[in-house]
Amino acid sequence: MIEADIKHPTDAGLAGHGVRALAREGRKLAKLVGEKRSRVRDRSRLMGRKLRGIARTIRRRSGEAKVEVLNLTRETGELLERSIKEARRLVDVATSKARGRGARAKLTAASKLQELADRCEKVARQIHQRVAKEKIGDRIVSLADPDARPIRKGKIGKPTEFGYVSQLAEVTEHTKPGARGLILPASHQIGNPSENTLLPGTVAELTRLGIKPREVAVDGGFQPTPTNQALARLGAKTVFIAGHQEPTSRRIKRRLARYRTGAEGRVSHLKRRYGLDRSRLKDHEGEQIWTGWASLAYNADTLSVRTR
Repeated sequence: MIEADIKHPTDAGLAGHGVRALAREGRKLAKLVGEKRSRVRDRSRLMGRKLRGIARTIRRRSGEAKVEVLNLTRETGELLERSIKEARRLVDVATSKARGRGARAKLTAASKLQELADRCEKVARQIHQRVAKEKIGDRIVSLADPDARPIRKGKIGKPTEFGYVSQLAEVTEHTKPGARGLILPASHQIGNPSENTLLPGTVAELTRLGIKPREVAVDGGFQPTPTNQALARLGAKTVFIAGHQEPTSRRIKRRLARYRTGAEGRVSHLKRRYGLDRSRLKDHEGEQIWTGWASLAYNADTLSVRTR
C-alpha cells in the first residue's frame, strides 16, 4: 500500500476544491480568449459557509445532525454542478474562438478546464449517490490525484487509506536468515486489486528477466489455486502460501515462514528509508515512477554492499 499525497477526503471538501479550481482555471481561460460574458463564477465564499455549517453540525452527533449534514452535502454538490455547467459553456466559447495566433494556447487551456470539469462531475455524481444511499463503486478521492482510491487493509490505526496498491517481489540467492536480494519492478493496478490479480504482472517480469525461482514464499492473501496456476510456468519446486499451502517438511516450512516474515520487514524498510510510504508524484503513472526509483535506490544500495 502506497499512500497518495493527499489529505483525508470528504465529498463536501472535494466539492469545495472543485468550485475553487473551476473558478481559477475559468479566469485564466476567459482572460486568454478575451471573454467577458461567459465566465465561471467564484462560489468559494458560499461554499465555505456550507462547509463550516457541516463542521458545526457534525459536532452534535445526533440523528438530526446526520440528516442536516446530508442536506448540506447535497447543497455543496448543487453549487459544484452550477460551476461545472458554466465551465463547459466557457470551454465551448473558447474552442470556437481558438483561431489564428495563440490558438494552441487557448485550446490547451480549454482542454485543461474540460478535464477538470469531467473530474468534478464525478464528484457531483458521488454526492448524489451518497445522499440517495447508493453504493459508490469507483470513488474519486482527489481532484489533483484522480487515480488514487480508498484502500481498506483492516489496520486498526488506519482502517482506510488512500492511494495505490503495488506488488513487490524480492529475488534472493537463498531463503536462509540474512538473505538480501534485488527488488523486481512492481506490479500495479488502479483500485484495490487482490494479490492474485497482480501476480501475473510479477510472473511476467520474472519471465522477461529469465529468472526461474526454486522456492516461492508469499503471504496468506494469495489463493492457492490461481497462485499455483500463475507460477506453474516458472517451474518452482516449492510454493509456500502462509496459512494455506505449506511443505510437509517442518524444517523447510519453518525456514520459508521466517523468510516470508522477513519480507514484511523489507517493505517497512523501503517505506522508512526509501520513501515508499507515500508517493509525492500525482496519478498512477507518477506512482509507478516513484515506486520504480525507490526500488532502484534500494537495489543500488544492495549491490554496493555485496561488492565491497
